[in-house]
Amino acid sequence: MFDEYYKPAEDTFFLADYIQNEKGHAALDIGTGSGFLAKVLSDKFELVVSTDISFSALKKAHTVVKNCICCNAADGLNYNFDLAVCNLPYLPSEKITDPATDGLQEGLGVATNIIKSTSNVLKKNGKLVYLTSSLANYMELIRRSKSLGFSAKIAAKKKLFFEELILVECIKL
Repeated sequence: MFDEYYKPAEDTFFLADYIQNEKGHAALDIGTGSGFLAKVLSDKFELVVSTDISFSALKKAHTVVKNCICCNAADGLNYNFDLAVCNLPYLPSEKITDPATDGLQEGLGVATNIIKSTSNVLKKNGKLVYLTSSLANYMELIRRSKSLGFSAKIAAKKKLFFEELILVECIKL
C-alpha cells in the first residue's frame, strides 16, 4: 500500500530548484502530493492550482496552498495556464500499485496521459516542465510530447546512485 501522499524527495527538490524563478499569472501543479511545488510557485504567480487524484494528498496540500482540485491530471480544469509542472509517476510497472510513482509500461502510460491532459489547459507558448528518469523510456516520452503539440527538450539532468533524474521543458506550439 502507498502513503497518503508523495512526500518531497530528491526528485521534488530538483524540480523545485529548476522552477523557483518562473513567474507569471497562473501556474498548475499536477499530482501535487504534499503541495511542495505549488508552494514554491505561489510566490511568483497570482494563481496557483494544484491537482491530484488522491483526496488524502489534497488534504495535505491544502495546508500549504489554497486551490486544490481532486481530478486526473488537468482533466477537471477549464483555464489557460502560463506554466504547468509535474513530478511524473515515471517508474515502469505492470500495474498501478502506487499512483504517485507507478507509470505503467516503460514509465510512459500515465505520463503520456498527463502530458495530453496538460496540453488542453496551457496557453499558446505556455510551458510544461516535467520530471522523469533514466528508469523510464524518457526519449520516447519526449517524442510523445512533441506529437502532442509541444516543442520539447531536456533542460537538466541530475545523477543519483541508481538513476538519473531528467527535467524536460516543453513549450506549447
